[in-house]
Amino acid sequence: MNSLNVISLTQKLIAFNTINPPGNEKELAKYVGNLLSENGFDVEYILFEENRLHVIAEKGLSETALPVVFSGHLDTVPLGAKKWSFAPFAGEIFDGKIYGRGSTDMKAGVAAIIVAAIQSFKNSSPKGGVKLVITAGEELGCQGAQHLAKTYKKWGKASGLIIAEPTTNIPVIGHKGGLYMNVSTTGITAHSSMPELGVNAIYKAAKAISVIENFSFEAEKDSLLGSPTINVGKMSGGMNLNSVPDHAEFTIDVRSTTKVNHTEIIQKINNELGDDTNIEILVNLPPVSTNENQPFVQLVYDVCKVDPTSSEFPKALPYLTDGSVLQSAFNNVPTIILGPGQPEMAHQTDEFCYIEKIEEAVEIYKTIIDRNGKLS
Repeated sequence: MNSLNVISLTQKLIAFNTINPPGNEKELAKYVGNLLSENGFDVEYILFEENRLHVIAEKGLSETALPVVFSGHLDTVPLGAKKWSFAPFAGEIFDGKIYGRGSTDMKAGVAAIIVAAIQSFKNSSPKGGVKLVITAGEELGCQGAQHLAKTYKKWGKASGLIIAEPTTNIPVIGHKGGLYMNVSTTGITAHSSMPELGVNAIYKAAKAISVIENFSFEAEKDSLLGSPTINVGKMSGGMNLNSVPDHAEFTIDVRSTTKVNHTEIIQKINNELGDDTNIEILVNLPPVSTNENQPFVQLVYDVCKVDPTSSEFPKALPYLTDGSVLQSAFNNVPTIILGPGQPEMAHQTDEFCYIEKIEEAVEIYKTIIDRNGKLS
């Protein structure tokens, strides 16, 4: 295989089954790391969990200019119950699209940043160089990136961070944060014909859910991210029809902005729900927000030929990315989500990515790397 052919590389990445759980990203991480090492990159592997690795690769870094950092994740979501029309790990090409689990989210993006990084050094060494942060364990709440932030000590500085998540190559400068919680209630079981002898945990949960339905953040609107939201997405409880349930639980999904504080939200929810509930924090990720007047952002806008004043130009995303962790790891660096995938195809049956978008992404990334040196 020609290692610099981005479509062939995308097919190769899709062929690795990295469905999370369990992830099993180690073999793919080693493949990616070896490819980069063969092309002159200094490569480091960080152990996440058994059979799971992160890859850090860099080339051309210097003391006189700051590098561009690119990031992507290797894991994918499960296939789902619906039957696929295309083999999910074959990377089949049909009608200008490449099909497979992870094609859009986000193995095409990972392939594009790898090829762009390698090709950028073909004729000369770009000023500032390039750093790649390729993570395991993103899909269930960016646990891999959070682990990396705690264990990796050589972050350094950067002029900008690009997360190659699916945006159809339209640069996006922010997304809401995520605060996921599991709330449980307890009771005393009894026969349903004698409910007065028990304490119904489902009733407690129902009252708590009603409180969440009417919860107010009391926050001003964020000019980029809008207003925070809250949702109860799942609930369960009880053993059978004719028993008083002694346990119930439900989930809370908060999507936050820069105008709210997660610690304060947790405290407010705790206060409003009272002593009848126990709250477990599942995911706690801040929003991503970048000032579009930053020189790096303006560079990317220019490369992508977008008009940020257009009402059709989306500046924020609805979904989470590793940028929630990596932006602060790189000391609040300008962070842009920019990748070739189709956002609406993420996690879908017959997931695909347009071939022209993958090839276009390579050229966009190479141009960003080349122009980045001129910012210094």
